[in-house]
Amino acid sequence: MSRAVPWLVLPTYEEAENVEAIVRAAQAVLRRAAPEGFRILVVDDSSPDGTGEIADGLAAEFPEEVEVLHRGAPEGLGRAYLAGFARALEGGASHVLEMDADFSHDPMDLERLLDAVRGDADLVLGSRYVRGGGVRDWGPVRRVVSRGGSFYARVVLGLAVRDLTGGFKCFRREVLEALDLPTVRSVGYAFQVELTYRAVRRGFRVVEVPIVFRDRVRGRSKMGWRIALEAALLVPRLRRGA
Repeated sequence: MSRAVPWLVLPTYEEAENVEAIVRAAQAVLRRAAPEGFRILVVDDSSPDGTGEIADGLAAEFPEEVEVLHRGAPEGLGRAYLAGFARALEGGASHVLEMDADFSHDPMDLERLLDAVRGDADLVLGSRYVRGGGVRDWGPVRRVVSRGGSFYARVVLGLAVRDLTGGFKCFRREVLEALDLPTVRSVGYAFQVELTYRAVRRGFRVVEVPIVFRDRVRGRSKMGWRIALEAALLVPRLRRGA
């Protein structure tokens, strides 16, 4: 029988250099933060570098804590998360966390996000752009693009949320159940904007917890101009309800 425990969804594509280390680091934190139990779900998009096979080894070693969802081909970050969320809800998740698999997000912050959502929050965002948050290892151009993207989305959508594009979050189960996930349109990083916007529109309480985002040390970034363009074009459509 499925247990109502927190699930962490980790989407991966070509993260062979990071996946074992990030899973083990998350396990160490969640064993303390969720003594009732937890699941880590690696959602791998048929990585050609063996990421999925490494994750399978971890699932065999820790069958009570780690699970792998293999998808046939890469279809974008949003689709990977939607598949992961569906599996977590099916598995009885009480809360669902999402985090990058490349150590851009500090696994130690998982406990802070869980603590906040167990308080009076419905959705907790690990935020780079509130007091105490920030980024490291970025050049000035990337800093401007990132801050500008969040500011643009905030103004167009009329939201008070400071970091709309971040991918470090914790949802109460009831939030994901209310967001009509099969109708989410975003494929790339605009997915993060769309889910937060939907949560606010449905009256859920969104809380931002400061985090420090670090650039990846190993592996290749998947961010590109097409992803940024998708986000820029989708945001006005969200406001119009298109």
